[in-house]
Amino acid sequence: MTTILDTLQKGEAYLERHGVAEGRLNMQHLLAFALQCDRMQLYLDFDRPMSEEVLQVLRDLVKRRAEGVPVQHLVGSVEFSDHEFSCDERGLVPRPETEELLELLLAKDWQEGVRILDMGTGSGVIGLTLSAKLGERLGAQVTLVDFSDDALALAGENRERLGIDEKSVSLLQSDLFDAVSGEYDLIVANLPYISQADMQKLSREVQCDPSLALLGGVQGTELMERFLQQCRTYMKPEAMVAMEFGYQQANVLRDRAVEAGLQQVEIVSDDSGHERFLFAREVDEKSSV
Repeated sequence: MTTILDTLQKGEAYLERHGVAEGRLNMQHLLAFALQCDRMQLYLDFDRPMSEEVLQVLRDLVKRRAEGVPVQHLVGSVEFSDHEFSCDERGLVPRPETEELLELLLAKDWQEGVRILDMGTGSGVIGLTLSAKLGERLGAQVTLVDFSDDALALAGENRERLGIDEKSVSLLQSDLFDAVSGEYDLIVANLPYISQADMQKLSREVQCDPSLALLGGVQGTELMERFLQQCRTYMKPEAMVAMEFGYQQANVLRDRAVEAGLQQVEIVSDDSGHERFLFAREVDEKSSV
């Protein structure tokens, strides 16, 4: 008789032999998904026998995880800022640093009726979380923008999953600002920032993400530089732009933000101590005189 505990231990060892970090945690997620329960229930049912039907499903999941398929793709979801989002090959698996960016934004003082543009939205985790946390209290209006129709379809599914209506969150297909109109209080962006040379150095898991969501250009900063050069046109007076970027890209992006006429440009480090986020404002020149 194979129990949950037997399965968990064997699966953990198998994953670690195949180079999967945090094999036990990965196995917990896969086992809970196969059994349609939460991870806590696994520890309450260690002696529960495993059926052959469930084991067969689990074997396939574990094999694919050992081959490098992200666990989020296998279970079809990811937890981000207290919400559960659908996650698959159409969008980037959200990183912990992106959750840090969101926490920084939520800590700021936003006014009623705040208008937000989420550029390069992918699965929609930033814009939808801002809507979920600010929408009811402030009546936030959010626009999710992406070049990829597939990513926007995934964002739309997540909008429905979170129970957010289309009046609060709209979807827009656009190459950066090409199809954007109006002005916003916050423009937030998590755009591709991997250089061409670094694309082949990415982990197996990250390479499962769409290349469109990863490659930022030959140097890695080209798309973000275009974004900074264009965003002022779409910012209200006193509006903020916030973005996430990659390793050793801070100086280039700071310079571009200043050249674009943005004010109060600030670089903020993530919890690991790496420069990771840029914040800047569109200052109302009349009020600053």
